[in-house]
Amino acid sequence: MTGRARVFGDDINTDYIITSRRKRESLDPSVLRQYLFEEIDPGFAATVQPGDLIVAGKNFGCGSAMEVAVTVVLGSGIRSVLARSFSRTYYRNAVNNGLLPVICDTSQIHEGDQLSVEPGRVTNLITGAIIESSPIPKIMMDILDAGGLVPYFRQHGDFQL
Repeated sequence: MTGRARVFGDDINTDYIITSRRKRESLDPSVLRQYLFEEIDPGFAATVQPGDLIVAGKNFGCGSAMEVAVTVVLGSGIRSVLARSFSRTYYRNAVNNGLLPVICDTSQIHEGDQLSVEPGRVTNLITGAIIESSPIPKIMMDILDAGGLVPYFRQHGDFQL
């Protein structure tokens, strides 16, 4: 997977990703996408291109356990979030919905950098830097490859351990 880095800092909570009042208006990802990160940058959603990658510091997705905070990211055409760390709930919601969470050192990634994400590493195509990423357990990769937990169960009927 390759894409353009869209960089944020530490402690990006779910209400920054999408404010909780928006989920009362709609749960349709094509509607929600216009509100992505509106609390941080009201014009951000209009600049997102399919394939962009969110890059953040530590504790991405902290705060409430709103699954819609993953839905809005996917609805915007973003397929992966790279961060130094994630809240446990956001990480699992991401996997369960088919959004690839990548744990790696993001300190040398800048806004607009072109990145290539592969199992175990991220390559900055601008600088040539190769960044190791934490491995994702096989069962989680299987869920991600299926497109999320529901599609996984539709295909397998149970966990294939």
